[in-house]
Amino acid sequence: MASIHQEILINATPEAVWDAARDIGALHTRLVSGFVVDTQLVAGADPVVRMVTFANGMVAREVIIDSDDVRRRLAWTIEGERVAHHNGVLQIFDAGDGRTRAVWTADVLPHALADSFGPMMGMGLEAMKRRFETSPA
Repeated sequence: MASIHQEILINATPEAVWDAARDIGALHTRLVSGFVVDTQLVAGADPVVRMVTFANGMVAREVIIDSDDVRRRLAWTIEGERVAHHNGVLQIFDAGDGRTRAVWTADVLPHALADSFGPMMGMGLEAMKRRFETSPA
């Protein structure tokens, strides 16, 4: 299994970044504008399921595992034909001086998916940084 770990420093408060991250139906407007172009919640799904459309046209069905306000931690899995296993976690940390350290980890199978997931995760974190450093929260 491939384990991908990426992080970024954002000049915005962890409260503001977490507030956007926990709004699971608004990735495309509040957290990673441009990287994600649409997010739809699947009606009646339990647990919560969101359909995420990325700028490159890829669509992912993400099942939300946990949203933890105390730890500022969101966990999800991706269900799909190409993905045998996926566990993603975004965690928001206070980096001091009004800044945030956003940490995104994903465990994926098959291992070869790391070649596409890793760069996409990097683009997602960069989009998050742009969103908070160039737009009001």
